[in-house]
Amino acid sequence: MNAQTLASSTTTSSVRIHPSALIDPSAEIGQDVEIGPWVIIGPKCSVGDGSRIAARATLERNVRLGQRVQVGMGAILGGDPQDLKYRGEETWVEIGDDTAIREYATVNRGTAHSVTTRVGKHCFLMSYVHLAHDCHVGDHVIISNGTQLAGHVMVEDRATISGLCAVHQFARVGKHAFIGGCSRVSQDVPPYVRAVGNPIKLFGLNSVGLQRSGFDDAVVRELKRAYRFCFRSDLNLSQGVERARAEMTMIPEVEHFLGFIEASQRGVGF
Repeated sequence: MNAQTLASSTTTSSVRIHPSALIDPSAEIGQDVEIGPWVIIGPKCSVGDGSRIAARATLERNVRLGQRVQVGMGAILGGDPQDLKYRGEETWVEIGDDTAIREYATVNRGTAHSVTTRVGKHCFLMSYVHLAHDCHVGDHVIISNGTQLAGHVMVEDRATISGLCAVHQFARVGKHAFIGGCSRVSQDVPPYVRAVGNPIKLFGLNSVGLQRSGFDDAVVRELKRAYRFCFRSDLNLSQGVERARAEMTMIPEVEHFLGFIEASQRGVGF
C-alpha cells in the first residue's frame, strides 16, 4: 500500500498509523502494520506485513523491512554511512522477517563497497546496538545491549554477541559462536567457539549453545578434535588446520570451521 493511499485516513481495516507520524509519499506500507507517534518514514522505504514501529523511530531512507519486524522506540534505520568515502550513492538497509530491533538502536546504510547493510531473519538487536555501513548479519543472531559493529563486519547465522562489545571493521564472527560481554573483537572469531576478553581470546567450543541448537554428540566431538588441532596443540595455526584435514573426516561442520580459519584476513584470536 502506497502512503498516498493513506492520506485521507490514519486508520484502515489493517493499518494503524498515528496522526503525528510523517510518511513520505514514496513509502510502501504493508498490511496489518502499526506505526506509532512521531514516527518518520522517509523516501523509498517499505514496511512489510505485520510490522510494528514504535514511537519516535525513524526510517530515514532506502530501508526495506520484511514481515513482522519490530522496531523499538527511537531506533534509527537507514542513516547515511559514517564513511568519508561515501559520495551520496544510492545504498540500502534490509531487515529480514521476524527480526526485533529494540530502543535507540542504529543501522546505517551501506556504501558502494557492498551497497546494502543487511540483517537476516529472526534476529534480536537489543537497545543501543549500532550496525555500521556494509555489515552483514545472518539469521537467528542475537546482539546484546550497547554492542557496536564497525563497517563491513560479518556475523554468521546463530551467533551471539553479548553486551558492550566493540567489533573492529572487517572482522568476522562465525556461526554458533558466543562472545562474552565487554570484549574487544579485533580479529575473527571462528564458528562454534566461545570467546571473551580484551584482546579477544578463545575458550573452547560453545558447548551449551551447540547443545541447545540440537547438534549431535558425534558432531560436537569432531569439532572438539578440530579445535584441539588448531588451538590446543604444539602446532601453529596453519599446521593445525593441515593436520586436521589430513586426519579427520571432513563433515560439513568441521569443513566450515577449518575453511573459516583459512579464509581469515584479520587473523584469529587465541
